[in-house]
Amino acid sequence: MGDVFKALADPTRRTILDELTDRNGQTLFEICARLATKHGLGSSRQAISQHLDLLVAAGLVETRREGRYKFHYINTAPLEPIIQRWLQKAED
Repeated sequence: MGDVFKALADPTRRTILDELTDRNGQTLFEICARLATKHGLGSSRQAISQHLDLLVAAGLVETRREGRYKFHYINTAPLEPIIQRWLQKAED
């Protein structure tokens, strides 16, 4: 669970997850373009790629290759233990 918290601690990574929530299955180029146009983030492709690598390591993003393209998809499954730990206990 520590990797998930570390991944969510960075505002750029949270914005990447927001973009994947809005439009799942994007390439690195698409993510960079949307971050620049919608959020004014001028991060390099290399920096965004490193953020994506950390999100993949935390299990929050999954990838799929199609030819020379790599598509990124949000995966909310790692958030379920967090919900179970705090939110469901609060409802009891």
